[in-house]
Amino acid sequence: MNAPGITPGVEWTSDMLKRRVLLVEDHPMYRKGIRRLLEDTGRFAIVAEAGNGHDAIHMSDVHNPELILIDVQLPGVTGLKIARVLRKQQPNAKIVFLSMHMDDTRLFDAIRAGASAYLTKDIDGETLIDSLRRVLMGENLINTLILSRPQLAWKVLAEFRQLATDEAGERDKQQAFAALPLSSREIEVLDCVAHGFSNKEIADELFVTEQTVKNHMTSVLKKLDVNDRVQAVLYAVKNGWIEIGPQAYAAVEHARSA
Repeated sequence: MNAPGITPGVEWTSDMLKRRVLLVEDHPMYRKGIRRLLEDTGRFAIVAEAGNGHDAIHMSDVHNPELILIDVQLPGVTGLKIARVLRKQQPNAKIVFLSMHMDDTRLFDAIRAGASAYLTKDIDGETLIDSLRRVLMGENLINTLILSRPQLAWKVLAEFRQLATDEAGERDKQQAFAALPLSSREIEVLDCVAHGFSNKEIADELFVTEQTVKNHMTSVLKKLDVNDRVQAVLYAVKNGWIEIGPQAYAAVEHARSA
């Protein structure tokens, strides 16, 4: 006989026996009911319970759950925010949210928290068990919800596009640094130049002699194949090696046009 909620024709595999579950719910009676429902299937072991975010983080660290079933509306810090911490703490654990309400804002936050499913608390026991089974088998049930809510789908798509753009920018920046022809000391000297320091001021800042500063600048100009320090600064800013504020940039542009 199948455990409650098991879809006919789809059996639990042996490696799904006694999956370790952390139950995060602040209402004792509801938490007790969920625990009994899960344990009665013979497929789950509730390794810990928590009624707030602080306890959830501690219990997660101690018990290393495979599945975290978490209430959205926890006292103090919400379950949505706690889930982000738990995701970093237990990157391989599946996170499933339970909530009294479902709206695009909560769903979007759940997606960002890395949840595999978002279920409402009025769900029947059989559907809950089946949903958890599917999540543990690798399904991402929250994707179905996204597709059924067009506005949320567009919002998620926009978020992913921005993340892709940011990651591409970061890779370009890392590649630029990887190909950086200047030494760390030459970058420091160039950074000081970008902020308008004289050779003496740079020497005092870096605890070297003025001649050493001049030698570094000569090396910078040669490596970058530029004619003067203004061109060197602009080259470095363009490639993301140094950053300068509006005032310093204005000074460089003034020197460039002079």
